Amino acid sequence: MNALHRLACNIQRQLFPAWEAEVGVLSEKEQEFVRIVALSEMERFMGPYRWQWVGRKPEDRLPLAKAFIAKAVWNFPTNRALLDYLAHCPSLRRLCGWDSAGEMPSEATFSRAFAAFAEGELPQRVHEAMVCKQLGAKLMGHVSRDSTAIAGREKPVKKEPKEPVAPKKRGRPCKGEPTRIKDPTRLMLQGGRTLAENLTELPRVCNVGCKRNSQGYQETWIGYKLHLDCVDGDIPVSAILTSASLHDSQVAIPLAQMTRERITNLYDLMDAAYDAEEIATFSRRAGHVPLIDPNRRRGEKREMDPAEKRRFGERSTVERVNSNLLENFGGTFVRVRGAIKVMCHLMFAVLALTAVQLFHLLE
Repeated sequence: MNALHRLACNIQRQLFPAWEAEVGVLSEKEQEFVRIVALSEMERFMGPYRWQWVGRKPEDRLPLAKAFIAKAVWNFPTNRALLDYLAHCPSLRRLCGWDSAGEMPSEATFSRAFAAFAEGELPQRVHEAMVCKQLGAKLMGHVSRDSTAIAGREKPVKKEPKEPVAPKKRGRPCKGEPTRIKDPTRLMLQGGRTLAENLTELPRVCNVGCKRNSQGYQETWIGYKLHLDCVDGDIPVSAILTSASLHDSQVAIPLAQMTRERITNLYDLMDAAYDAEEIATFSRRAGHVPLIDPNRRRGEKREMDPAEKRRFGERSTVERVNSNLLENFGGTFVRVRGAIKVMCHLMFAVLALTAVQLFHLLE
């Protein structure tokens, strides 16, 4: 945390006074925005945008990327709301990189830039670099894993009808009949695949999801699921977007693979949805201690010992992150369509939230 502490001191002693001399006194929200932009080092990931002297010269992408971070920080529901605020807030507009309202690009340019960021996975790459730089050399205690529902504004993809198959014989095989071999499940196959192979195999189309909430009631939604790994301090370190109908357990191993490439941790904390032997085995092979809430099967439920119960209480980390992401960083306002753009919108929010929580560690 020494590098982060030095950065925070430089921002407080040098960057804030310099900006306040230019744009006036910064509000608390604007100071938070400056810290996020400084920590993200987004200019390193923009890449060259060459102009071939044909057509109109493209807009600089860095101010647009900063504006999308501002959209998450101020929790704006639409690009139109962001543009209206920038037009009437000179301080934030200049922090993004536009001296006057006339220099701001149109709403259509914002949409085209967002599509380019989504295709290039810009916020994902910035977030990964931030986590590796700030936490990669540290030993983290707990990784808490869970998913949250993401409501979309698009029609769910209809399931293709399955081809009829001959019913399997019941009971034990007859004498002389070959041994019946069960088809391997997704969980069985994931342990022997790479992260890229597992991510490619996961469904990402918009469809209908269903789950039981904490009050015991059944909930349904149309859209996606965002699966998160979070460490102590309410810091998200990995994120995967899938179809809403996919069960949480099917993403546990890919998430663990992604997190293992970024940080080193001791415990994996998961709720009863992840209670599968393949997941626990993968966690142990990675050198972690899996603490999974036992699932009630056939009317029976195994109990954790008191020490495990106390440590398992740290899993509330991921629940706080999910709530904060949805309520305060624009996770509820998904106005784009398609998994690639939805993930880009959410990752700008995850990026901003990660930077905020990293600075909270210094308080």
